[in-house]
Amino acid sequence: MSSSKLLRQFYQYLYVINSLLSFNLSTSSESNSDLKVPFMLNEGDVEEGRKTPKPVIQNQESNTPTNANTRKSINWPILLLSCTFVAIGVIGGPLVSRLYFLHGGNRKWITSCMETAGFPILFLPLFSLFLKSRSQGVSFSSFIMEPKLFISSALIGLLLGLDNFLYSLGLSYTPVSTSSILFATQFAFLAVFSFFIVKQKFTAYSINAVILMTLGSVLLGLRTDGDRPAGVTNAQYLLGFVLTLGSAALLGLIWPLVELSYSKAKRQVNYGIVLQFQINIAIFATIFSVIGMFVNNDFQAIGKEANEYGLGSGMYYTVLVAGAVVWQLSFIGGVGVVFCANSLLNGVLSAVLLPITEIAAVIAYQENFNGEKALALVLCLWGFTSYFYGEYKMNKKLKNAAQNQVVENESPSDALSSV
Repeated sequence: MSSSKLLRQFYQYLYVINSLLSFNLSTSSESNSDLKVPFMLNEGDVEEGRKTPKPVIQNQESNTPTNANTRKSINWPILLLSCTFVAIGVIGGPLVSRLYFLHGGNRKWITSCMETAGFPILFLPLFSLFLKSRSQGVSFSSFIMEPKLFISSALIGLLLGLDNFLYSLGLSYTPVSTSSILFATQFAFLAVFSFFIVKQKFTAYSINAVILMTLGSVLLGLRTDGDRPAGVTNAQYLLGFVLTLGSAALLGLIWPLVELSYSKAKRQVNYGIVLQFQINIAIFATIFSVIGMFVNNDFQAIGKEANEYGLGSGMYYTVLVAGAVVWQLSFIGGVGVVFCANSLLNGVLSAVLLPITEIAAVIAYQENFNGEKALALVLCLWGFTSYFYGEYKMNKKLKNAAQNQVVENESPSDALSSV
């Protein structure tokens, strides 16, 4: 049987399974009377810096009042700017890092350090916010983040340093088009960790999305021939495959930890504290990578590697600096999205940008885009669409419930006034 027929049958098989799964899960989900909170809402929490009263909805089974969340008061300029930064990093970061490896770069700790070493560019906006706060009479002790956030950001920074090394090592053995699809599975890991860490509720659609993205990763792992870069063995390719998945899982843990840190802060979290939080994360992640560079003698090898770089020594340093800036924009955009919405929205945004990264890699580096990659991409996008549609339905359900509660609360007063 030809490969095209096999792929077509595989598509049909997945469609049938997915349809049955969505039907069964959605049926059980709709029969549950408990309200589930979507990714734009934080159950039981008040948005940092915004104290918006929340309506109380009566639980039909227990007749006890529960807090129902209304939609957050979102700072749209910051959210849109953060989404733009995430887009630049998600698309440009892997391309720049791969450019380093393609033309003679072979130091994984250097690219790992490059992903967070661009944090000095954040001092300028932070200093601007500091001057603004001083003009408004805010004290220095009120401007800086509290010790609890400092400690949590330091620990998260060490985790990010490990994550950067796993990603750099994985990217050195896999094409950008493959690693991007694998790294998009961070959304599935993020959904699971968000459920346990920040009590993010699962729906039938989010479970469906996790399963579909997992199938996409498994599909990529079934074939190692024809996709390996020149000079990479099957063992190295599989190692890169596993390391990239490990990096995606670790990053899926990091974003809920960031969200949890914000929610545990005693003082209101503003964007100035978000910048400080990201700078501290980047400092400790860079320290982690610098230690690795010392152990691996990378500092002594930089000059030699620059002279032997295929695009010239000047371009070598340009690639490193450009990568540091692009990756830092990605991370500050990520913590901004978590601040304005939550961690799951950041994962959704990365999934949306996946096709653009794929196309850019194929155009820039003439990478092979075979049927398995196309099918894995379709599964990832299918999973994203399933999740987004589920969140849309849940938002609509919560909005209708809140409106009905308002009407019920107003009805007795109307009746009394008529009497």
